[in-house]
Amino acid sequence: MARPKFLPDNFTLCLVGTVILASLFPVHGQAATGFNWLTNVAVGLLFFLHGAKLSREAIIAGATHWRLHIVVLASTFILFPVLGLVLKPVLSPLVTPALYAGVLFLCTLPSTVQSSIAFTSIARGNVPAAVCSASASSLIGIFVTPALVSLIVTNQGASGGSAWHTVWNIVLQLLVPFVAGQLLRPVIGRWIERNKGVLKFVDQGSILLVVFGAFSEAVNEGLWHHIPLTALGGLLVVNAVLLALALGITIFTSKKLGFSRADQITIIFCGSKKSLAAGVPMAKVIFAANAVGAVVLPLMLFHQIQLMVCAALAQRWGARDMSAERGANAGDESRAGSNERAATAARR
Repeated sequence: MARPKFLPDNFTLCLVGTVILASLFPVHGQAATGFNWLTNVAVGLLFFLHGAKLSREAIIAGATHWRLHIVVLASTFILFPVLGLVLKPVLSPLVTPALYAGVLFLCTLPSTVQSSIAFTSIARGNVPAAVCSASASSLIGIFVTPALVSLIVTNQGASGGSAWHTVWNIVLQLLVPFVAGQLLRPVIGRWIERNKGVLKFVDQGSILLVVFGAFSEAVNEGLWHHIPLTALGGLLVVNAVLLALALGITIFTSKKLGFSRADQITIIFCGSKKSLAAGVPMAKVIFAANAVGAVVLPLMLFHQIQLMVCAALAQRWGARDMSAERGANAGDESRAGSNERAATAARR
């Protein structure tokens, strides 16, 4: 039986189920302490495997396209925070202060890696540049995101530590395992390539663990008593507006700067997306435990919206380019046939 088109993907269903489970049966006490330890191990393993998977050759191949990378990084770490701050007077009344703090946190995050590359490939964009740009965004975000949070997300549930203390915690929990994975790539890289399902399992499993722990803590602190249904509807509007502006500005800017169509596609998909895989662990480190649930809720919703919208765009642009390529090939064959007929007639 074919999967209904209106039904979300399995991971989205798992996320929804995890939130419901944490809302009904939140962990607390000693169980919460043990669960937190398990989550830290899973997140460290996730970044270790990502470090072992990342190809240095692919990064080098795209690293020379500095103009493209500057535009993507500017969109990720400058455009989004500016939009979040500028739109705050208009959009913040639609949600609660805690949810808009999550929106501002979303604006500080790096771009996605896997989906940015996948959508760039489907749309027939510059894949090597996408690999380099998205990967660089993730690494730079380890340092830039905590600094941006300390600047624009004030008194909204931040853990209270200094930016450098937060960076140090992120380095220990995320960057150190990532570097260890890179160093061990010659040993385990081929095994990971052959067993991509393991990385997918750890990737999605670690996010589900963090989400369950975060929402358990938030529910214990009365999360759903402080977030009305109207605020959830407003959050949908806020995320939709934010994504629409990011897509529109990256499309306009990439064209005005004279990038090729393949590079435009890369800029659009890498510069308009935010990473759930990096954002959830970072929120766990940066924010107080009782604030993480409300902070990651906007990111979870934005993640699903960006996947649906960008998937539709990628398929449309990829199909259009393929159709144009087929038309060009047909024209070449037609001209070749005409030339051959003319040559035959001349010989007669």
